Amino acid sequence: GAQMCEPMSPVGCAALFDLAGATVPSEDTPAPPRLLPMWDSTLLAHSGPGRLVPEEYRPLVVRRNGDVLPCLLVDGQVVGVWRATDGGLHLTAFRKLGKAAWQGLTEEAEKLSTLLAARDPAVYRRYGHWWDKGLPEADSRIVKG
Repeated sequence: GAQMCEPMSPVGCAALFDLAGATVPSEDTPAPPRLLPMWDSTLLAHSGPGRLVPEEYRPLVVRRNGDVLPCLLVDGQVVGVWRATDGGLHLTAFRKLGKAAWQGLTEEAEKLSTLLAARDPAVYRRYGHWWDKGLPEADSRIVKG
């Protein structure tokens, strides 16, 4: 195990334990593209400003009322948002993404779209106004499972 200490934390240090036989990737291992759900704990719990959500995207992703939109992650950083639509997922990137990033996001979206196929695509319809109010859209795709 290892110790993790947060400076100035009222909790102090907590022991961290590795899983038996688990491997730790090297520091230069690229983070795979991911689709994070609305209010994902990774984004909510991360205290380092700008580490996962670049400051210029924070107002787009974390809305004034505290809602955290479903996010696209590339190289461990938020690059856009996604939402379920009839028959697929709408992926919106805030900046131009390369071919490899789109390929990874598309593969993730196809898997998720297949999983969500039997569910109501508009379960979060009341949050659609965030998209209706306009998000910067450098690139977008509709992905079906």
